[in-house]
Amino acid sequence: MSENRLSSSEFPAASHQDGDAASPRRRGSRKSAGGVTLRDVAQLAGVAPITASRALNTPSAVSPKVLQKVREAVEKTGYVPNLLAGGLASNKSRLVAVVVPTVIGPVFQEIVHTLTETLAAAGYQVMLGQSGYENSREDALLEAIIGRRPDGVVLTGIMRSAEARKRLLASGIPVVETWDLTPTPIDMLVGFSHEAIGREVARYLHQRGRKKVAVVGGRDERSQRRMNAFAQECVALGMHEGRAPLPMHHVTAPTTLGQGRQGLAELLQAQPDLDAIFCSSDLLALGVMIEAQSRGIAIPEQLAVVGFGDLEFSRDLQPRLTTVRIDGTGIGQRAARFIIDRAAGIEVAERVVDVGFSIIARDSA
Repeated sequence: MSENRLSSSEFPAASHQDGDAASPRRRGSRKSAGGVTLRDVAQLAGVAPITASRALNTPSAVSPKVLQKVREAVEKTGYVPNLLAGGLASNKSRLVAVVVPTVIGPVFQEIVHTLTETLAAAGYQVMLGQSGYENSREDALLEAIIGRRPDGVVLTGIMRSAEARKRLLASGIPVVETWDLTPTPIDMLVGFSHEAIGREVARYLHQRGRKKVAVVGGRDERSQRRMNAFAQECVALGMHEGRAPLPMHHVTAPTTLGQGRQGLAELLQAQPDLDAIFCSSDLLALGVMIEAQSRGIAIPEQLAVVGFGDLEFSRDLQPRLTTVRIDGTGIGQRAARFIIDRAAGIEVAERVVDVGFSIIARDSA
């Protein structure tokens, strides 16, 4: 029941807007707009609109008595300041756009949580976008994001669209690519090598005497690179012989437990004596383990299973799941710090950071 960590180094909320405080108020504007304006707050507090604006934006510029009146008026009316108008004046939106393939993929939850917490501590809010795995929505999503001029953009994966890359560069917005590696990032990058993961998992299984291996993996580009590197290393190590390619079962992303069960069932039909399977996600690995147990196949005695992601349930399975751990917290913290520093005008010296990975050796392999 031991657990060993093998490091790769060893191998906006919307608000009702009002116009210029100095402009004449149009009759019935509050009713037609459907919201409370700064002018309404100022009238309730008994001060000029410009004074109310100062109280909200630079409290030290007004007396404590005026500040108290304005704050009481805000509380009574429920007024929310127009952040967009303030951002235009200061050239800061206080928003950071974070783009992930899917919001239901648990493997990205750690990095999104860390980005949100770290940026919030510095006064920024996260705007989350879902691009999909086939990049079909990525260009349109980024165009909408750039048009809103956030203070930074954090991408999951490397930007491969030439058009979107050109627009991001032209915008001047700080960009951090994550969850991958490239020598030519748009701006800054915090990630790891998917190819290195595939090769290292193959070596791990080879060291444990596994000889007939297969893959259950997603069709998304990053999973495919892990799987292909795994297959190539297996062949190089003599874990797969013959002219036929290494057995692979491909599934659509985001991956599910049911796909893992189906994947093992189909692989066993073609090669009943499999003794190891590498899965592109922990959910797929869980499905493989359930299907194996339903067939009376002992894990790991007859079949070793390795996942990817080190999701919370992985350590609580029986047997516990061997998997690849990515430091999502570390990625999120570094990416957030890159954005915060650049927004403050601080030069980022090391723009490409490889956080590596760890193989968490548990009972399933």
